[in-house]
Amino acid sequence: MKNLKYSWSAILLLLLLGCSKADKVTPTTVVPSSFSFESLKVNGVANGSIYKNVNTQPVIRISFSAAINHNSTAQSITFNSKAGQAVSFTTAYDNHDSTIVITPAALQAITQYTLGVSTKLSSSSGGSLQTAVSLQLTTAVDTTNKFPVISDAALLDLVQKQTFKYFWDFGHPTSGLARERNTSGDVVTTGGSGFGIMAIVAAINRQFITRADGLARMQKIVAFLKNAQTFHGAFPHWMNGATGVVVPFSQQDDGADLVETSYLMQGLLTARQYFNDPGIPETTLRNDINILWNAVEWDWFTQNGQNTLYWHWSPNYAWSTNMQVNGWDEALITYVMAASSTTHPITKAVYDNGWARNGAMKNGNTYFGVALPLGPAEGGPLFFAHYSFLGINPNGLTDAYTSYDVQNKAHAMINYNYCVANPQGNNGYSANCWGLTASDIENGYTASSPTNDVGVIAPTAAISSLPYTPTQSMAALRYFYYKLGDKMWGQYGFYDAFDLNDTWFANSTLAIDQGPIIDMIENYRSGLLWNLFMSCPEVKTGMKNLGFQSPNL
Repeated sequence: MKNLKYSWSAILLLLLLGCSKADKVTPTTVVPSSFSFESLKVNGVANGSIYKNVNTQPVIRISFSAAINHNSTAQSITFNSKAGQAVSFTTAYDNHDSTIVITPAALQAITQYTLGVSTKLSSSSGGSLQTAVSLQLTTAVDTTNKFPVISDAALLDLVQKQTFKYFWDFGHPTSGLARERNTSGDVVTTGGSGFGIMAIVAAINRQFITRADGLARMQKIVAFLKNAQTFHGAFPHWMNGATGVVVPFSQQDDGADLVETSYLMQGLLTARQYFNDPGIPETTLRNDINILWNAVEWDWFTQNGQNTLYWHWSPNYAWSTNMQVNGWDEALITYVMAASSTTHPITKAVYDNGWARNGAMKNGNTYFGVALPLGPAEGGPLFFAHYSFLGINPNGLTDAYTSYDVQNKAHAMINYNYCVANPQGNNGYSANCWGLTASDIENGYTASSPTNDVGVIAPTAAISSLPYTPTQSMAALRYFYYKLGDKMWGQYGFYDAFDLNDTWFANSTLAIDQGPIIDMIENYRSGLLWNLFMSCPEVKTGMKNLGFQSPNL
């Protein structure tokens, strides 16, 4: 009996031990659930991840699928300007901590910012954010006036005077010619110098400088040009302002540029007509200008007698660029100068076939409610209506192909109407902020137009169109100066261009953009440069020979 008792005790112990092993649970690690981004609003508006024209103290609400661990926000949220400067901000929480409310300290106007939330953000239960969140903000233009309001006449004076400093104060010290741009060193531009010469005449007329000082600068310029490198009388696009030797514009463009030469001659003939004193100094200047003018072999640039002009000739590559000067673009003045030459003129057949392409330069279509007589679809860049018409007066001017005041007004109005319509939704385009032409862009250069719209506005486009669209252009000039002047107004007038999409502002000034501003403002105000150029006897004869009619011929 005693042995049996021990046996049952052993069995019971074994059962108890067995039950203990069977009931033992191995502990497992619980992984918190990840969570996701749900919505984003800036000032109560949901607009994806890009917001434009935002005020400088926006309220940003980012909602998630779970309550947020407050301690994780500092390491997971970044807020920086486009330039990389960190923005200070405060955070609060809403919707049971599932929404982060971010309020930055005052942002800068017209500045792009990026706000990011990384996957380091965690929920209150320790879960991780599945996908990072990114937000781009662009703040609106500060509409306060940056300068005291003055009369429109005083503003035009100021713009002409300040812009003139580019050609006067920044003119090359040896040659007096215009540097290509404000960073060009010794590189001067032929065409831009022609525009600058006309600006000198306008500046004397406005009493920004004395006639004696203007004459002295012109004597320096002309003396230099008489000894500069030319090719059959034509000048290169660029040259060294200290030596007069060609600076290649491109590999094969290392010789004559006939279009740039025509801009230079337009300026020189305008100056010749202005400096009309019978005394020796001004008589000598006129004679020296005539030497330069008469030396250009315009007819040679028909390349062996073809009925068209060619843009380039190189001493190393000859006619290899093979680029005809065809209309409609900025080069009407080239054919007018060539036809006006008394030593090497072209015939009307060269104009009709080469420039007008026997009528193929006509357009006739309507764009943005405006019929366009000539040129590419939607008008092309606005410099087409500027460069040739610094001297050529389009008012009342007609030939077999169009009325030129109608052409230029239509071109400018199409450009204006396009910017107001703003089919691409570019930030900032408006009735006060318009004008597409060739200019610097961020990291490059392009000929902006309605068919090549990269979001960049160039002040020269609207301002130089004052003779065509006075109301619209004056509104733009006021906007550029008063509203954007803290970013766009510098020592040589307006900087070249800006982009309110990417909040980019040029710090460059270019001769070919500054010159038309001064010159076309002057033509709008007084017609001075038109009157002088159109008074040239050679121009009267040349334009009549091409079939032009005008009260000014």
